[in-house]
Amino acid sequence: MAGALLALGLIAAPAAAAPTGDTTTTFSVLAGTLDVVVPATSTVGTGGAPGTSIAGQLGTITVDDTRAAADASWVTTVTSTDFTTGAAGASETVPATDVDYSSGPATATTGNGTFTPSGAAAPIGTGITAFTHAGGTGNNSAAWNPTLTVNVPLANVSGTYTGTVTHSVA
Repeated sequence: MAGALLALGLIAAPAAAAPTGDTTTTFSVLAGTLDVVVPATSTVGTGGAPGTSIAGQLGTITVDDTRAAADASWVTTVTSTDFTTGAAGASETVPATDVDYSSGPATATTGNGTFTPSGAAAPIGTGITAFTHAGGTGNNSAAWNPTLTVNVPLANVSGTYTGTVTHSVA
């Protein structure tokens, strides 16, 4: 009887398996942001008399690039307001053009590409390049601890001078 059923095709033969099988698979790499992190406050020094210079480190500046870009280049610039005692007089103001900035070398980097510090100290009043990253792909970061040198004008009076140093990255 089994032979008759097989002959009629009522008993199915087992399905044949393919020797390989493909599964189309996808995933997404998410792009992040390009950020700069700076100290909230800083004291770069004390004791400089009029006509002298006061130098000190600003604190660690960090650029964190999580854009996952094919060209992960960026430029960080730095500017400054004038530094004043709170009064409006010329003898109580150190112009931003009398404040020099030098990034110094990187204290840490991650990722590929070329990281370049600012080089020689330059006045930050109108804005200068603080640090750059050229080329590379994917994510990267750099940190540095810049030195500010305040050239106190000869006519300035004693007091605590305050200004704002602004780092921007693009």
